[in-house]
Amino acid sequence: MNRTLLLILCDFLLLNLLALTRWERAEPTRPTQAPVPELAAGAQNAEDDLVAAMQLALADEQATRLETAADLAAREQALAALQEERADLSQTLAQTLATAEQLSGQVAAATRQATVTQAELDRMRRELDARNAESARQQLEVERLTTAQAEAQERIQGLTVAVRVAEQQTVLLQETAETFRQQAAAERAERERVQETTVQLAQGVGQLAESSTELRREIQENRPINTNVLFSRFLENRVNTRIAGARPTLISSGAREREARTILVRDGAQTYAVLHVDDTPFLLMEPFLEWTRLQVEFLTASGSSLRASSVNFLSLDPRLVAIPVTPEQVTALGVTPYETALDPVKFPDAVLISGGGNGYGELPFRLDASQPGYVRVDNRVVRRLFGDFSPSRGDLVLSRTGELLGIMVNSDYCALVTNFLPTRTLTTGEDLRSQNTSTLFTDLTARLRSLPLRLQ
Repeated sequence: MNRTLLLILCDFLLLNLLALTRWERAEPTRPTQAPVPELAAGAQNAEDDLVAAMQLALADEQATRLETAADLAAREQALAALQEERADLSQTLAQTLATAEQLSGQVAAATRQATVTQAELDRMRRELDARNAESARQQLEVERLTTAQAEAQERIQGLTVAVRVAEQQTVLLQETAETFRQQAAAERAERERVQETTVQLAQGVGQLAESSTELRREIQENRPINTNVLFSRFLENRVNTRIAGARPTLISSGAREREARTILVRDGAQTYAVLHVDDTPFLLMEPFLEWTRLQVEFLTASGSSLRASSVNFLSLDPRLVAIPVTPEQVTALGVTPYETALDPVKFPDAVLISGGGNGYGELPFRLDASQPGYVRVDNRVVRRLFGDFSPSRGDLVLSRTGELLGIMVNSDYCALVTNFLPTRTLTTGEDLRSQNTSTLFTDLTARLRSLPLRLQ
């Protein structure tokens, strides 16, 4: 509690104690009466004594009353004074309380101001500490820069000496270079004469190397590869292809799926997986309904699958199918694409691979002037390591130099694959209804029926 307010309350309590005290109840001091004189013997004396005693008693009573009246008057005056003093003290107490409240407000304000001042002081102290730290850091930086400047000055002096030495060495080098320049001019003239001779020799060697390279390539192109080697390469580079599709039917879901083992073929810019239409879910001679779903996948050696985005039906023959393969997919499959045969009729026979690698053998063939895009094979016998077998649709035919010659479209004719120009393209996906597949397969079937019967 505030000390000033405590003193004011103590004064107020003391004044109330003085004002409320009942001074009139205080017991007055009574005088001691003198002893009554002994009455003389006899009645007169007794009567006189009684009168004298009564007079004395009356005098005493009057004196007591006067004294009591005076005492009461004094007490009334004292009480009136105390009441006035009490009223003054009450007024003073009210003023003191008002002053105390004002002082309390001032104290609270001063306390708040002191708190704000303390926070401001703390902030200023923190800023001062930060500035002192920054000043110390700058002082250290100045000292470091001063040291670095002194070291740089020493290095400059050392470099100045080195420059002077280098200038002297430059003069000596210039003199030596002039001597060497004269010698180099003479040697250059000699080298020019040697270079002319070397160029003539190099031209002769280059012409000889070109002739050798061309000769080697011609030998390789005209030298047949062993049938077993060609089949071994096919086994190393064949690719498993899975094609799944669906079309609405009356009695089932219409889902179909086919797997085939084939090869990748490159035409210079794009790589394709080549198939016969019988290796796909599509049948050209069936009622034409809309296909609703198509998915094409290449299976890798690790068991993962790579999806193709479209299927092309080639203009060479409606039964030839080419599936585009991206360079990334070729790398993931880890196989080497084949090339198309530039000269299909260089050799009179070819190598036929049946069933995606189930059999292989040498196959003689001959040209058919009426069908320039096809060659006719001798299907009576195929020379093979373990017996004879007849060609069938979808068999791959390789040239004796290891290139793709074509695909068997039936048991007698092989369609030569010389390009991959599509006549129709089908995009894979879960919804094919917008591609009007019924019209597509109707056109392909009509084109197939327009071919001669021996090619169908």
